[in-house]
Amino acid sequence: MSTFMGELIGTMILIIFGGGVVANVSLNKSKAQGGGWIVVALAWGLAVSVAVYAVGGFSGAHINPAVTLGLAAIGEFAWSDVPMYIVAQVIGGMLGGIVVYLHFLPHWKATDDKAVKLGVFSTDPAIPHTFSNLLSEFIGTAVLLVGLLSIGANKFSEGLNPLIVGFLIVAIGLSLGGTTGYAINPARDLGPRIAHAILPIPGKGGSNWTYSWIPVVGPVLGGIFGALFYQAVFTGKVTSLFWIWTAVCAGVLAITFMLGKKGSHAIPHGNKIEN
Repeated sequence: MSTFMGELIGTMILIIFGGGVVANVSLNKSKAQGGGWIVVALAWGLAVSVAVYAVGGFSGAHINPAVTLGLAAIGEFAWSDVPMYIVAQVIGGMLGGIVVYLHFLPHWKATDDKAVKLGVFSTDPAIPHTFSNLLSEFIGTAVLLVGLLSIGANKFSEGLNPLIVGFLIVAIGLSLGGTTGYAINPARDLGPRIAHAILPIPGKGGSNWTYSWIPVVGPVLGGIFGALFYQAVFTGKVTSLFWIWTAVCAGVLAITFMLGKKGSHAIPHGNKIEN
């Protein structure tokens, strides 16, 4: 299997299990409806573990553009391979969303709530607040990269690393996920959101594109920062890129805060889909 196919299939597996659990607990007439947040967080963690077990030997199982960019920023992945990995991840996210749509085919018509339908494919904020939503995705993804690199620095019994990574995802979901649904992965949100936009889902409503930039920009900023932070603090290797990227992140967050405070529409505010 090529690295491209590894990332595509790995991300597709991630969304089949991850999007699938959201559909399972939220769509009408599902036997798992009402399963709750703990079920969702646990399934997303297991989704990551299964994806890593499946394709880790072929592509390293980044299955997340923020991880790919973060590793490239600290010299642990070739920049020349970054575009190919990201394209594969986004396509995998789209295909995973399509599989989830097909699996729950009769449940879309049985569910009237547009927000619930969109929530199977992509994230939205619990409280629409651009700065806070962006900051939440930034923090969650920075924690993800620090956690991944910390796990990689430790020795476990052979074959346990993917399971420990899954536990990290569960911890992020349980501790930090309630604000924005913890995309912490641009491909996890963008790929399925595109699938939602093009699929013939009965009564689906819009795909909330005004919010869609946050689960892309936040994880990209946070993923690169988290990797550089780990490199600087945990290994003592402070690079100029660390300071440059810290300034970039601070600048983007400050601009977002000021525009939101002034009520500017230069950056569209996150919103929730109404019924």
